[in-house]
Amino acid sequence: MRDRRLTPANGRVAALSLQGEVEADHFVPGEARQVAVPVANLCRQPDGTRERQLLLGADVTVYEDRNGWAFVQAGRDGYVGYVLSAMLRHPLVATHHVATFGTHAYRDPDIKSPDVCALPFGARLVVLNEERRFWETEQGFVPKPHLWPLAKTFTDPATVAQMHFGVPYLWGGNSTRGIDCSGLVQAALIACGQDCPADSDLQRADLGSHLPDDADLQRADLVFWQGHVGMMVDDETMVHANAHHMAVAYEPVAAAILRIEAQGGGPVLARKRP
Repeated sequence: MRDRRLTPANGRVAALSLQGEVEADHFVPGEARQVAVPVANLCRQPDGTRERQLLLGADVTVYEDRNGWAFVQAGRDGYVGYVLSAMLRHPLVATHHVATFGTHAYRDPDIKSPDVCALPFGARLVVLNEERRFWETEQGFVPKPHLWPLAKTFTDPATVAQMHFGVPYLWGGNSTRGIDCSGLVQAALIACGQDCPADSDLQRADLGSHLPDDADLQRADLVFWQGHVGMMVDDETMVHANAHHMAVAYEPVAAAILRIEAQGGGPVLARKRP
């Protein structure tokens, strides 16, 4: 049975590549679009529950645009859902990404000028011109130290996860405005140039190599429970976005194992090295 989260089909339309494999009224090739706002919710249904989020510059394929909602598949991980049509644009060739916790785009190349918008870590932008201390982008002028060329990536996923310390917990969140456990792991790995699924069960199935239960954990290893994941920062402590702290927080992994099981979350299901 196909995973609906990764299957671009809703009964009315489906990806042309699925013809003969799923039922739909129409099979279409889809059209390339891109997220045009700092953060866009990817919902299960129009006006429905947020399942994931997409950041500025994220590529999507649109299979249907109906009543103000676009049925899309995300390019980064294949996740399927609905995004407000007004939040999408025709694709541009991004050149840089936000490499700090966040930044602002200003109206002018001056930190005292009005800020136009706030941009989260990982947002992808098109640099149009260079000023002395700013990059000029479509969103406005962004301080040079806050943007890296797309080809420049981080080398340590745990460092990226730690950058998110204190970010509020948000179910389905994928940004420094709010994030959940799998969103944190995905942000950390993608920033290091590694592909990563969106949800913790998919990550548990697809990422890295399994570690024996008695293996010593090390930095950037992943610990999975049913519906939850954390990333180790050393052999005893992990960082994770969780509803207990309602934030990205540090916690000794031994204490987390006891707490999660006592709260009904079950035992550790897997330890993996991405």
